[in-house]
Amino acid sequence: MQLFPNKKHLNSRETEWIEGAKRGERRAQKAIYDLLSAKMFAVCLRYMGEREAAEDILQDGFVTLFSKLDSYSGEGSFEGWARKIFVNTALMSLRKKDALKNSEDVDAAWNITSDDPTAIQRIGYDELLKMIAALPPGFRTVFNMYVIEGYSHKEIAEALGISETTSRSQLQRARTLLQTRIKERH
Repeated sequence: MQLFPNKKHLNSRETEWIEGAKRGERRAQKAIYDLLSAKMFAVCLRYMGEREAAEDILQDGFVTLFSKLDSYSGEGSFEGWARKIFVNTALMSLRKKDALKNSEDVDAAWNITSDDPTAIQRIGYDELLKMIAALPPGFRTVFNMYVIEGYSHKEIAEALGISETTSRSQLQRARTLLQTRIKERH
């Protein structure tokens, strides 16, 4: 009997790895690590902003993933389920460091538009990721959660213990800062 019989998004190899990892098989755990580590490191780096901190979060995330593997029901993609673990691990770390302590509530977010809509087209993906990583922690966290992960401001506020207004203002400030840096470089 297959563990996830109605799940077409998992191939038989991934199902086998998950089942093996649940039994504590090192080879299956290594296969899952090899499958996910590069993508999850990118997630960790986006949130943490520096390589060393991202490596710590990656390690902690995999410890959590393997300890919670029994809770994966097969609903949704395995990668999506894993991504939530790594995002939450990064958020817990940022909360411990009080990365949003300098956040401010702003009644209305600024309406800034770019005068040069092609500026973003002139920079590469890696350069943009470096710019995002260089944002202050609060800006970077909200930007990643909203723009990249697709969280709502309400979900961000609940996850980070801030108001929705703060989430909106942090996002707008992150966008403004990114626009400024893009214009400066190009």
